[in-house]
Amino acid sequence: MMASEFKSNVGLYEPTGLQQAKGKRMQKRKLGKSGLEVSALGLGCMGMSFGYGPPADKPEMVSLIRLAVERGITFFDTAEVYGPFTNEELVGEALFPFRGQVAIATKFGFDIRVDPRGTKGAPALNSRPDQIREVAEASLKRLKVDTIDLFYQHRVDPDVPIEEVAGAVKDLIKEGKVKHFGLSEPGVQTIRRAHAVQPVTAVQSEYSLWWRRPEQGLLAALEELGIGLVPYSPLGKGFLTGKMDANTAFDATDFRNIVPRFTPEARKANQAIVDLLGRIAERKNATPAQIALAWLLSQKPWIVPIPGTTKLHRLHENLGALSVELTAEDLIEIDTVSSKIAVQGARYPEELEKMTGR
Repeated sequence: MMASEFKSNVGLYEPTGLQQAKGKRMQKRKLGKSGLEVSALGLGCMGMSFGYGPPADKPEMVSLIRLAVERGITFFDTAEVYGPFTNEELVGEALFPFRGQVAIATKFGFDIRVDPRGTKGAPALNSRPDQIREVAEASLKRLKVDTIDLFYQHRVDPDVPIEEVAGAVKDLIKEGKVKHFGLSEPGVQTIRRAHAVQPVTAVQSEYSLWWRRPEQGLLAALEELGIGLVPYSPLGKGFLTGKMDANTAFDATDFRNIVPRFTPEARKANQAIVDLLGRIAERKNATPAQIALAWLLSQKPWIVPIPGTTKLHRLHENLGALSVELTAEDLIEIDTVSSKIAVQGARYPEELEKMTGR
């Protein structure tokens, strides 16, 4: 499909809930007490360039991102490691006409120059202050902005005290090159130590109905400190959409091929969580993906999920989740039933999981 056709097909997909959502102004949320206000749903852009098979067509993705802005999305997530570099370039090109109207989050923390692809599934970590500054300067150019709205440490570097990391970002904030500081997949004590040096605006963590570890202390700490939560993979890397099963085949370059949770056996066992979403969705005249997102949105008012997609109809479907209302009874049912489902398979290969929760 050419970019012009991609743009002209905007109206072809109108999933349940979108008709109502289009007639309303986009819901906004503040990430904790920081004052950073963004759309209630953001857009994760990684999969457009990296992780889930070959990169998507760039002109089509520029059109998709700009359509997201037209639909009211004001929060976009990228990182230098996605590609590497190409995703930031894509986001920068797509959002250049909307500078000052949207918030872009990007990340530092990997040493791409030393180990671009990563010998153990990810490049080497590097959060030394000089590296943070170098990454910031390069990201500013690729994103075509004067200031990075939200600058996350992508993974905690055990070789660099978090106080030094927070101090380096604090200096960038003083210089006007960064507005807000974030952490991705940190442990609670790391958050507290960083927050004491430079207030943390947002923590990014995987969180969904099939990965609920943030409920084990993280959410309480964020609420106490006034920090927002940005859940990535809120649809379980696509599994919670209900559009895959044990027989689904992934492209050879798709990251999910090495994820234990995505073996055919695990997918077959984990279908129970999708079946639950499907039952609720049928009652609500919605889709499983919309129920999964609506559930996340109902957990805390300072949670902003960032589902990613390369498809127009999925973007529309995700936005439709904002019009799905889950009652207290619905939420109790979801929690009661899901608590009895033992999700099979680790969410990351061992080496990547070691990088989280530090």
